[in-house]
This record gives sequence, structure tokens and C-alpha cells, in this order.
Amino acid sequence: MNAVTEQSSAWIRRFQPAPAAGTRLVCFPHAGGSATFYLPVARSLAPAVDVLAIQYPGRQDRRTEPGIDDLHQLADLVAEELRAWQDRPVVYFGHSMGATLAFEVARRLQPEGLGPTALVASGRRAPSCYRPGAVHLGDDAHVVAELRKLSGTAGNLLDDDEVLQMIMPALRSDYRAVETYRYQPGPALSCPILMLTGDSDPEVTPAEARAWAVHTTAGFELQTFPGGHFYLNEQAPAVLAAMADYLHPESA
Repeated sequence: MNAVTEQSSAWIRRFQPAPAAGTRLVCFPHAGGSATFYLPVARSLAPAVDVLAIQYPGRQDRRTEPGIDDLHQLADLVAEELRAWQDRPVVYFGHSMGATLAFEVARRLQPEGLGPTALVASGRRAPSCYRPGAVHLGDDAHVVAELRKLSGTAGNLLDDDEVLQMIMPALRSDYRAVETYRYQPGPALSCPILMLTGDSDPEVTPAEARAWAVHTTAGFELQTFPGGHFYLNEQAPAVLAAMADYLHPESA
């Protein structure tokens, strides 16, 4: 069955509309990622969950737009878009850069009573855990080598010069956004946080994963899966099951 695509703005993709769902899940892509990364999530969780995926500028149908290389600015823009999607409880899910972005969007909307009922952070150290990074300063070969190390992009795509030319501007803006990001101290989130991580992810140590607990005044839970930074590709059934259980614990 083909997915039904419904687009409310350049920022929002609703691949499998579920108007009767009691919960909405907003998904934030990783650096270099696009909304279509979450198409399988939408197909798997509908109709019980209405899934939205954020489409950043600079990729796919937005490839002619300049990328946004400041994560705080990106969070401001996404928060503005999500104000229109408050007709039911909302949960945020973000992987890698998307986890930090989801956190920052939640911080912006929480004071207005529009924040998420829960935040699921995947493959990213807690915002308060700083690590220097300079991938965005390297040449194209350096960026590609980083992608190969993390196994986030299909190898055949990285060997295609035409594809690389298309995706490199977005990659660079995303890497600059996440590597220049600095956490600004402020109130913790009032919603619970579920942190998902791979047991061999070079980007997240166990301590950095647990540190998400300081960013909430509600409950914190950590789940670890086999795999590296993109463990969720290899462990998709288990991750989707964990998400379904978290979103609807009464049916687990």
C-alpha cells in the first residue's frame, strides 16, 4: 500500500496521516538526513500514532534553499511551525543532531504550554555534554570519511559524485550547526525523556547518554541496543517496538 503524502508547509511531512490517532510523534532527522528517513516509522505506527517528520532546508525538494548552520536559529523556525500542530498530545523523537534540535524546540514551546508530553532522544549525548568537532571545517573527503565511519549513508551514494555534490551543502550546514552548538543553561524539561543508544556508538558514551537525566524534572529511562551510531537501522523492529510501547504503555 502506497503512503499518502500530506504536506502542510515546506517544513512538515505527514506521510501516513492518522487523523484519529490519540498521539502525534514529531521526528527530527540527523545531520544530512531528510524527512523520508522516517517514512518507515510513519508506516509502522499508523493509525495508532500520527507521525510528522521535519524537513530541513537544503535537501530533497528544499535543496535550492540555503541550509541553516545555527541550531538555535533552526530550533526557532521549527518551533514556529509546530505551534499549528497542538490538537493532541505530542511526543518528539530525534536522532543524533535531531535529538539536540528536538530538545531545543521543546525548551522554546514548553513555557507556552505547547511542549511535548515526552522526548525520545536517540544517538546523541546530552546537550550539556560538550565535545569539540571540526568535521564541517574539513574538505569533502573528510566529510565523506566521517559518514562512512558512522555508516549513516549508503556506501554507493557516497561513491556517486553527482549525489555528493547535491548533498554536500546540506551536510556542511548541518555539521556546522551541531558542532558549533553550545548548550545554554536554563530550566529543565517538565516532560519525561527516553534515551536510546547503541552500545558501540562512538558519538555517545554511557555517561553521556545517562546525562540526559539532568535535563528533565520528570522521569528518565535509558535503553541500549546492539550497534553503532545508526543502530536504529539494524535494530529497526526492536526500536519501533520500544517506541510503540513507550507511546502506548497500556497496550504493551
